[in-house]
Amino acid sequence: MSVLPVYCFDPRDYGKSSSGFDKTGPYRASFLIESVSDLRKNLQARGSDLVVRVGRPETVLVELAKAIGADAVYAHREVSHDEVKAEEKIEELMKDEGVEVKYFWGSTLYHLDDLPFKLEDMPSNHGGFKEKVQGLEIRKTIETLDQLKGLPSRGDVEPGDVPNLLDLGLNPAQDGKAAVNASMVGGETEALQRLNKFAAQCQAQPPKGGSHESIYGANFSCKISPWLTVGCVLPRSIYDELKKAASRTISAASNHNSGGSSSPGTGMNWLVFELLWRDFFRFITKKYSNPRNRVEATPATACTGAFA
Repeated sequence: MSVLPVYCFDPRDYGKSSSGFDKTGPYRASFLIESVSDLRKNLQARGSDLVVRVGRPETVLVELAKAIGADAVYAHREVSHDEVKAEEKIEELMKDEGVEVKYFWGSTLYHLDDLPFKLEDMPSNHGGFKEKVQGLEIRKTIETLDQLKGLPSRGDVEPGDVPNLLDLGLNPAQDGKAAVNASMVGGETEALQRLNKFAAQCQAQPPKGGSHESIYGANFSCKISPWLTVGCVLPRSIYDELKKAASRTISAASNHNSGGSSSPGTGMNWLVFELLWRDFFRFITKKYSNPRNRVEATPATACTGAFA
């Protein structure tokens, strides 16, 4: 089976909001462009490619599905209002073409289907949510294939060019902040490098005060949020990478009889705690994206917390 990987730059994500602010600024757009370019590079290295278009997904995907005679369209399920509306429109148009739309769930640490409660019964406070999911097993990730089939021959689809800022109606920043933004390179490649570096720092630093399970000082955070936000790396992938790093550290310590005081699980425990906050807000958004639940909504509450 051949797969046609597609990324759409939706024009509705750019331009001005109703309040007069940029929906997507030049820094965020540059990061996204770099991420898409890196995805294309990684797919090409495996024998495939990435089709890139600027246009509304419900239009672009239908055209491509018809061109190659697709049996189904696969995507990750989203939770926010605009994304859910776009999914519904895509499903509606694809149904008219006899093409099935199938979704994956991959944006949280815990899988939606594994939650020990129905989503409509989810606690509206983080403490209650954390108590419910405590001890829940985290699903294993699937290894990335080393080799993929090429793009479908039918339809002779051109991959297209990755747009630049001007193509998206944005002007490159001229305010001297480019040097600051240069350290934030988009893409899975950069995300994994940063994650590996953070994992090494986690294992190298003993916790302060004995019980404080946190990285401190300049390394208070793994700073992986931008890559999580655009899907360069997923929460379960982060969990797996840190678990591997912890295993390597334990092995190295055993081989060298280091007897150090650092706990190999400290960094992972801390980051799981941060990702759990992210899960809470992701699930609570999905809970109240249902029209019936929006009518009955009570405010979600959280006392303290930080984000990965």
